[in-house]
Amino acid sequence: MDLLIKQARIADGDSLKDIAINDGKIVQIAEHIEESATRVIEADGRVLIPGFVESHIHLDKALIADRKPNKSGTLQEAIKVTAELKPTFTSEDVYDRAKRVLDMIIPNGVTAIRTHSEFDPAQGFTGFEVILKLKEEYKDLVDIQVVAFPQEGIFKAPGTEEMMYQAMEMGADVVGGIPYNDAPANEHIDLVFEIAKKYGKDVDLHQDFANEADNMSIEYLCKKTIAEGYQGRVSVGHLTALHALPPEELARIIELMAEADINVMALPATDLHLGARSDEYNVRRAVTPIRKLRDGGVNMCIATNNIRNAFTPYGNGDILQTAMLAIPVAHLGGADDLGTVLPMITTNPARAIGLKNYGIAEGNQADVVLLDTKVVEQAIIDIPTRLFVIKNGRVTVETTKEVTIHR
Repeated sequence: MDLLIKQARIADGDSLKDIAINDGKIVQIAEHIEESATRVIEADGRVLIPGFVESHIHLDKALIADRKPNKSGTLQEAIKVTAELKPTFTSEDVYDRAKRVLDMIIPNGVTAIRTHSEFDPAQGFTGFEVILKLKEEYKDLVDIQVVAFPQEGIFKAPGTEEMMYQAMEMGADVVGGIPYNDAPANEHIDLVFEIAKKYGKDVDLHQDFANEADNMSIEYLCKKTIAEGYQGRVSVGHLTALHALPPEELARIIELMAEADINVMALPATDLHLGARSDEYNVRRAVTPIRKLRDGGVNMCIATNNIRNAFTPYGNGDILQTAMLAIPVAHLGGADDLGTVLPMITTNPARAIGLKNYGIAEGNQADVVLLDTKVVEQAIIDIPTRLFVIKNGRVTVETTKEVTIHR
């Protein structure tokens, strides 16, 4: 065998397990495996989890907060500032920044990424082409899906519709969209589905990113998804407007979302920063209702979105910290809730973005992370060191930790 991980904790309340890996696959899981291996990792009861899945991020516009700050902290200024900066991006600039972010994310245990990559008539495909290049360059370290994303709208920015088709021909993996920043929103959704069906691709939308629940298109999206037979193949990010719905209306929408099998990527780091900026008192959290969506049968994920730009002026590429942020924000710290958070950055987003052979089971791809903690339920709140990151059965990151307390 190539690799043997000995005495790892896979599930609380279960015995420790040895995990044998060969040719990039998990070939055996048992309490004790005696066969030899090229390398043996002594887990000593530490937690082994599937690789983290970063299901919604923007690599192409990261690390630009210092170039033109968003002084009001509003979504409107974030869009305006970024639109002004994008035509100044060069291929070298995007490559440098996106690479730096990947080099931040990968040591933190992420083995799969879905990144939204922008293009429009003003900037062309400069950044989009770079992200496709990085997808290939980093394929041995992380699986990257690239979303064709029209941030400035499609109909609002003449020429973008043609570019959407071009992006798919160039190699985009997913069809993106942003109904709330285009008009009319329903026709925007129709066009996205038309493109997705033409190329046999999934759909991922920036959806209903607003403080109020007016002008939402999520209900139309759900009905369109069902009509097109796209259940399970549509994901939405943000969806903050749901938090402003009265309980009865919210319950009806959630039931429809569950029927359409819509995946939701909550983005708390961004939405807390931008949301409810006009509230003068009793300021709202302005984050999609994670608990209610989860309880309503919707596949809930947590993702980073942006790192150090006009939308999110902070972040270090550690998805565990984003999940930790979501715990108090969404009231997920209770005894019955805490255990549901880790799946929101592992198995749930893996399902959302269509990863195959994912998870710790015999026959699956060996994408796993060994954490410096011994309780699975505490894998988030400990924010533990990622001691080993293993991608396709190969150790890609190894972190040593030494702490000395002088008394």
